[in-house]
Amino acid sequence: MLSKFIQQLRKKNNLTQEFLASELGISRPTYMQIEQGERDLTITEAEKLASIFGIPFEDFRHGKDSSATAEIKEDKTKSKTERQEIRISVPQKNLKKFKEVLLYVLSKVGGKPNVGEAVIYKLLYFIDFDFYEKFEEQLVGATYIKNHYGPTPVEFKAVVDDMIKNGEVVKVEGKYFNYPQRKYLAVRRPNLDVLSGREIEHIDDVLARLSDKNAKEMENYSHEDIPWKTAEDGKPLSYESVFYRDEHYSVRNYEDEL
Repeated sequence: MLSKFIQQLRKKNNLTQEFLASELGISRPTYMQIEQGERDLTITEAEKLASIFGIPFEDFRHGKDSSATAEIKEDKTKSKTERQEIRISVPQKNLKKFKEVLLYVLSKVGGKPNVGEAVIYKLLYFIDFDFYEKFEEQLVGATYIKNHYGPTPVEFKAVVDDMIKNGEVVKVEGKYFNYPQRKYLAVRRPNLDVLSGREIEHIDDVLARLSDKNAKEMENYSHEDIPWKTAEDGKPLSYESVFYRDEHYSVRNYEDEL
């Protein structure tokens, strides 16, 4: 049943009934009727939910979860020492960098009241995509998909869950201006040996430019960037599309290269 499918997607994405009801413009009791199979969705409501969950409308309508996910697994064929390497869609050599970049970002701006999970997603996106435009190299090289709220790093949940388990970060649930907010705070300091001076300077530039924006501002800002605009709903954003950015988003001085 579609009602059970919606409930599963909500829990998978750690969203509240109150939040989804607000997004649909209905009361929470009315939303609860949807999950209990007592009320049918309108086409507009179904399209909105499909967009929020990052699933094409036809897949959502047929109860097919085609949203991108990532999973961390230990390679049990290796020795105990070698098993510290984790297989994920981020290249092996960049997994450690993903963690250290996140810890660095959290150490710099994680304590700001506006910086919850949604803002962190967008900061990581601009750190990755701006770096690729500037230097034609990947910093972390994470996979970002297009969903209703902007670019979302597929690997984030698996990596952060692993970091929480290892005592490297803590998750804090709260509210920001009466909206649910999930924050992450660094428990240990980042290992800056993993990052080059150029990479640290680049991250600092992105944080200085964007870290004061709230979740809605970051959502709106990311929605006008070419990689997000040209991607299909629920599909990965292309790193190559950064070279077609307009002057409001481009971070590379192409005139100097002529």
